[in-house]
Amino acid sequence: MPFFEAVKLAFATIRVQKLKSFFTALGVCIGVMFLIAVVSIVDGMGRYMENDLIGKLIAINSFELRHRPNINIGDVDRATWLEYNRRPRILESDVQPVVDALPSGTLWSIYSEAGVQVESEYSRPRRGNVTAVDGDYFEIKRFGVTDGRLFTPGELTQGSNVVVLGPDLVKRLFPTVDALGRQVKIGGKMYTVVGIGESLGSAFGMSFDNYVYAPFRSPIHRLLNREAHAIDALVVQTPTADAITDGQERVRAVMRARHQLRPSQKDNFSLQTADTALDFWNKIKGYLVLAGIALPAFGLVVGAIVIMNIMLVAVAERTHEIGIRKALGAKRRDILIQFMIEATTLSTFGAALGIAVGSGLALLIRSTTPMPTFVAPWSIVVGVLIGAGVGVISGVYPASRASLLDPVAALRQE
Repeated sequence: MPFFEAVKLAFATIRVQKLKSFFTALGVCIGVMFLIAVVSIVDGMGRYMENDLIGKLIAINSFELRHRPNINIGDVDRATWLEYNRRPRILESDVQPVVDALPSGTLWSIYSEAGVQVESEYSRPRRGNVTAVDGDYFEIKRFGVTDGRLFTPGELTQGSNVVVLGPDLVKRLFPTVDALGRQVKIGGKMYTVVGIGESLGSAFGMSFDNYVYAPFRSPIHRLLNREAHAIDALVVQTPTADAITDGQERVRAVMRARHQLRPSQKDNFSLQTADTALDFWNKIKGYLVLAGIALPAFGLVVGAIVIMNIMLVAVAERTHEIGIRKALGAKRRDILIQFMIEATTLSTFGAALGIAVGSGLALLIRSTTPMPTFVAPWSIVVGVLIGAGVGVISGVYPASRASLLDPVAALRQE
C-alpha cells in the first residue's frame, strides 16, 4: 500500500471515529504538552541566567576574591562548611598588594553587603540589601542612576554619609515625596540620598531593586562587617575575557604568599567567576530537565498503552474489512503498514496538539508570571519524534495481529 494512501486512510478513520481518536491521542498530547512546557521554562531560565542574571551577580570579564564562595555548586557537607569558617577573612590590607600585582587597565573595587533595616520619617522601616562600595564598583557593574548622581571621589575617600537607593526602596520609603536630598536612617546613623539608581529588574519573582549603596568607608561598613578591616569581596575586571585567567593567577600568587601557604596546601580563599554561577545553574538545570522528562514520560507510557488497546479493538472491529483486503490481494506487509501508519498518525496528531498547547502554555506563563520561557525549535522536533515513536511502538503488536489474520476466517466474521 502506498504511504500517502495509508495516511489518507488513517485520517479517514480519525474523521469517522472522532471520539475514539480523541481519547487515543489525548495521552500523547498531555505527555508532549508537559514536555514542551517544562523544557521551555528550563530553557528560558537558562537563557536568562546566562544573558542577564549572571551579569547582575558577577560583571562581565571579572572575578571576585572572597574568603569563601557565596555560590556553591551542590550540597556543601559539614567538613567543607567548617573549613570555610576557619578561613581567614580578606582584609583591607590585602587589597593594595593584590592591586599592585594586576596589569594596567584592570578595574577593581572592594565591597561588603548585608540585609539591613532602612528607615525614613515618611514610612515604616523596610529591609534593604545594603552594599558598601569603593573604587570602580559602579563602572565594573555598569551601574547608573535615573535621578541625582553617584558618589564623588571625595565622598568615597572621606566615607561621607550619602546613599544611592534602588527604585523599590524609594517607592516604599518616600511614597509621597521626592527622595533626593532627604535622609534615611541605617544602623542609627543618618544618610543623605544623593541618587536614585536604575532598575536592575527581577528574577523568578525576586526584585533586585531593593538596594542601598553607600561609600565603603562610611559608618555602614562597621554595620556590615563585625570583624574590623574585613571585606566581603574584591571584584576585579580585566580588559578582556582572555586576561581573566592571568589575573586570577596573579591574585592567587599574592594571596598564597600573604597567607603563608605551602605548595602542598590548598587555597584558603576563593576566586569566583561567572562560570562558577553558570556551573551551579547547569547542575540545577540538569535535575530540572530530568524531572521534566520523567513526568511527561508517564503520560506517554499511558498514551502508548491506550493507543495499543484501541488499535487492538480496531483490529477486532475491522476483521471483516481485513479479510476483504486480503481476498483482493493485499499482502501481510500491506496490512501491517496500514495499521502501523494509523497508530503513528494518531500519536503524531496527539503530539502536534501537545506541541500547540504546550507552546501556548509557555507563552501564557511568560506573559502572566515573572518566569521566563522560551520554546526551543529542537523541543518541537523532539515532540514530533516522540509522538511518531510512541505510535510505532504501540502499533507493532496490533498491526502484527491484523496482518496474521486468516482471510477466510476474517471474511466469515461480521
